[in-house]
Amino acid sequence: MKKLFIILAFAGMTVSCQKETNETNQNPENLSSQRGCASHEVLQRQLQEDPTLASRMSQIENFTNEAIKSGRLVNGKVVIPVVFNVLYRTSAENISLTQLQSQIDVLNKDFNAANSDYNTPNNPYSSVRANVGISFELDQVIRKSTTKTSWGTRDAMKSSKKGGIDATSPTTKLNFWVCTIGGGILGYAQFPGGNPSTDGIVCDSKYTGDTGTATYPFNLGRTATHEVGHWVNLRHIWGDATCGNDYVADTPLHNGPNYGVPADGHRSTCTGTPLEMFMNYMDYTDDRGMYMFSLGQKSRIDAVFASGGPRNSFAQP
Repeated sequence: MKKLFIILAFAGMTVSCQKETNETNQNPENLSSQRGCASHEVLQRQLQEDPTLASRMSQIENFTNEAIKSGRLVNGKVVIPVVFNVLYRTSAENISLTQLQSQIDVLNKDFNAANSDYNTPNNPYSSVRANVGISFELDQVIRKSTTKTSWGTRDAMKSSKKGGIDATSPTTKLNFWVCTIGGGILGYAQFPGGNPSTDGIVCDSKYTGDTGTATYPFNLGRTATHEVGHWVNLRHIWGDATCGNDYVADTPLHNGPNYGVPADGHRSTCTGTPLEMFMNYMDYTDDRGMYMFSLGQKSRIDAVFASGGPRNSFAQP
């Protein structure tokens, strides 16, 4: 099991989960057969652009660890309003309200242990499965037509000056941009501590919700579950490095990301050859292969909403 580190070594986090895409047009028909999340790459860029971000995130990490140790976590139910910002060039990209609502439904199931695959048999980590206990509600849908065939990962979709849609009340509402990202990227998120004007998550329209244009093998809405996981301060389960650290005590060491759906009993070659928790939402498995958060991850999530936490504004009445 991994140790919780108090200080984040941001400068040393250089291993990529997916190549960053630029704001140039890419082939929108380039469907991905493997999960690609650009959250780590976006974080590395933001750290370079903002010299103060590393310090803020280190403070958040210190607060998180102290909150977990002291039990100073949020009480009651946190309900997060979601604003969908839909950018579309084609009618297929202008996904329906039904598809958007299906994404809200998936998030509510996955974060409340109500997903139908939560009780999948032979899960070696069933004893540390967590009901995170936060909920989501559809607050608003904003739509905008565009001529762009793809948006890349440099936050252009979050700026009206660049043809996108500005964030709506980002300290009290989760902004969820839906657009064609390009480059095989399914989605990405901003970690706590970043610029409020770009705060939120981005998902490709083909991997949003579980109906309509949702495309196999990422057709069950788990891309957003994964990205919201980042938004509430969870790292990739392999720590974005070979046998790396995700700052969670009850998740095992992973060699790296898992793709597809690994066979039961899949082990890493890291110290102790532990069974990998490939069914965790923060791995890269197909949607049908991921179905749980851990208790340690829940503690990290709780800490961001606690008094003094970076997302405490979402826990207010």
